[in-house]
Amino acid sequence: MASTAKFWREQESRYNLEGTHCTNCGSFFFPPRSVCPECRRKGTVELHKFKGTGEVVTYTTVYQAPRSLNRQTPYTLAIIKLDEGPRMLSEVICEPEAISTGMRVRAVFRKLGEEGERGIIYYGTKFVPA
Repeated sequence: MASTAKFWREQESRYNLEGTHCTNCGSFFFPPRSVCPECRRKGTVELHKFKGTGEVVTYTTVYQAPRSLNRQTPYTLAIIKLDEGPRMLSEVICEPEAISTGMRVRAVFRKLGEEGERGIIYYGTKFVPA
């Protein structure tokens, strides 16, 4: 189990909001892609660390989660358009009444979940109002 936790911690993308950028057409992608869908083989794709800021495109508030998730409700899920262009689904940490379409948000690193009481804890990106 210790080697699994070390493997998880040593993956840089686990602790950063990383995607890819095509140097040929300038497109950004999240999650990362190995080939640009626009340029195909002509494009050169490289890793890109996003600034972590963007705006809420649309959102929904979950008031009743599955028991298997064992999580506190309500919580809000949103599609975030990053300033560089890609969209991603993520939780926005705020009161359900405080969120709105077009609201500026910034990425934060938070606990996503864990495997049992003594299992691996997963961390990742969530957003908060900017």
